[in-house]
Amino acid sequence: MKILLSGASGQLGQELLPLLEQRGDVVRVDQFTPEGDRRIIRQDLGDLRQLELLLNRMRPDVVINAAAYTAVDQAEDHSELAFRINAEMPGCLARWCSVNDRFLMHYSTDYVFSGESERPWREQDPTGPLNVYGESKLGGEQAISANGCRHAIIRSSWVYSGHGNNFVLTMLRLASQRPELSVVADQVGCPTWARNLARVSSLVLERLSADPDPARSGLYHYCDGGVVSWFDFAHAIFRTAHKLGLLAS
Repeated sequence: MKILLSGASGQLGQELLPLLEQRGDVVRVDQFTPEGDRRIIRQDLGDLRQLELLLNRMRPDVVINAAAYTAVDQAEDHSELAFRINAEMPGCLARWCSVNDRFLMHYSTDYVFSGESERPWREQDPTGPLNVYGESKLGGEQAISANGCRHAIIRSSWVYSGHGNNFVLTMLRLASQRPELSVVADQVGCPTWARNLARVSSLVLERLSADPDPARSGLYHYCDGGVVSWFDFAHAIFRTAHKLGLLAS
């Protein structure tokens, strides 16, 4: 099996890579590559024409899109870029997969919802994003569904890891720089370790990639167990970091 992984140098991409390499040859693609790493094909993911040429050249059996524009606040001022990466690019991947009968795995977010529910979100719940980031991610979901390829869209929440940009690493960095931090306590969610999300993705890939039944395609929700506020999450991060000696007392 040949697997094309976009976003290969991101936090989820780095966790997916060792699992995907057990299943076949992985073509690593990203906009940003670690200096000197020639194993990753550097590709402007917003250049859809060049992306399609890459797909035609590599001819993967499976496409996994772990790339995204994730700067939630900055998306308000850079909406065109956010929609290009989060909506138009997944649509491009889906069109290619549809024409070539390939399987596409894509990742989305709880930001496609309004945030007003008092219970966990279900796949069939109506969407209602409140910001540009959420609208762009919903646009990606819709573009994939509209193209009719075999696919799995996995929505998750509050993803973190030891790589890339995420809440855990941001809190650790700020705590080492500032004597005091302010974190909101009125927003709750389910933090999800990228490695767990990668493991679940591997199982989904195993079960669905070779399944010709289009009824199996669609939306799937996954997050780790437990519900916390951003404040509680930060408190747990600092408590654990002190125990591990990552932060001075």
